[in-house]
Amino acid sequence: MRILLHIDDIEAWRDALAERLPEAEIVTADDPAERRRDADYLAVWKPPEALLAEQSRARGIVNLGAGVDALLNNPARPAGVPIVKLRDAGMAELIGDYVRYGVLHFQRDFDRYRRQQARREWREHSLSDKRDWPVGVLGLGAIGAKVAAMVAADGYPVHGWSRSPKALEGVTCHHGKAGLNELLGRVRTLVLLLPGTRSTRHLIDAEALAALPEGASLINPGRGSLIDEAALLEALGEGEREGRLRGALLDAFAEEPLPEGSPLWPHPRVWVTPHMAGPTPLLDAVDQVVEAIRAFEAGESIETVDPDAGY
Repeated sequence: MRILLHIDDIEAWRDALAERLPEAEIVTADDPAERRRDADYLAVWKPPEALLAEQSRARGIVNLGAGVDALLNNPARPAGVPIVKLRDAGMAELIGDYVRYGVLHFQRDFDRYRRQQARREWREHSLSDKRDWPVGVLGLGAIGAKVAAMVAADGYPVHGWSRSPKALEGVTCHHGKAGLNELLGRVRTLVLLLPGTRSTRHLIDAEALAALPEGASLINPGRGSLIDEAALLEALGEGEREGRLRGALLDAFAEEPLPEGSPLWPHPRVWVTPHMAGPTPLLDAVDQVVEAIRAFEAGESIETVDPDAGY
C-alpha cells in the first residue's frame, strides 16, 4: 500500500503515519517521480496540480483539513475518487478559542482602547453586558456546532444558521434564506464557519452587511470566499471614519497569502491573522487518516465529501 503525503510539517506527519501504518510506503513530493506516482491513497492538503496529475490509480483521498474547496477546484483531481475530510480532529476547540477572543475583543471595547492608545486618549467606555451581545454563527457542522456551544457557555446569546433545520441545546437555530435574514438583523458579532462552495461564495455581500445592526462586528475563521472584500471595506469605512461595521477579525481571505497591496492590511478596524485559527492537531488528525484508509482498504462504508455540494 502506497500513500502519497502532502502537507506542511511533512516530517512529523510522515513519522506519525509510518508508526501507525507500518505496512504502508509513505511517499512525498520530494521522492523520485517513479516512487510517488500512482499511489493507492492520497493524504493531502492543497496539493499542487502537477502532483495530483501523476495519480491515476488512487482509491481514496483524505483531505488533511476541514475545507475541501482547494482540492475540489484542482483541475487535476482524480475523477470519481472518494474524498474524506477531517471532521474536527481537535480543530473545533482551537477555532472556538479564536472566536471567543474575537467576541470579547469587541464586547469589551479592546478595539477602541487600542486606537485610543495610539492617540494617547484616556476615556472609559460603558460596559455592554454579555446578555445584550448576541452572537451569530453561520455554519453548524462539527466545528460550527462546537464553537456555538463554547460561545454560549461564556454567557452570550447565540444564534446559529444552517441550510437545513438543526436543533442545538443553548443555541437559537435558523435556516434558509428567511432564517439568515432574521439572524443578521439580531447579532452584534457575526462568525463565519461555512464551507467554501458555489452557493456560499460572497454570501456576506453588501446586502448582508447592510442587514447587520449598526456597529456590528465580523469574525471569519472559515473560508475567504464567503466575503465580498470590496463590500466589507465599504462597510468598514475609511481612515478614522467608521462605517456601518465596527470591525473585522479575519483569518481567511480570497487570496492567500494576503497580497502585500491589499487594503485590508493597513485598515485601522481590521485585524489580520495568517489562517492560523484552527491548525490541525497532528495526533488527532492522524487517527482520522488511519481510520479512513483502513475503511477504504476493507471496503467499509465511510462518510465522504459530496463534490456537488462542496462539503
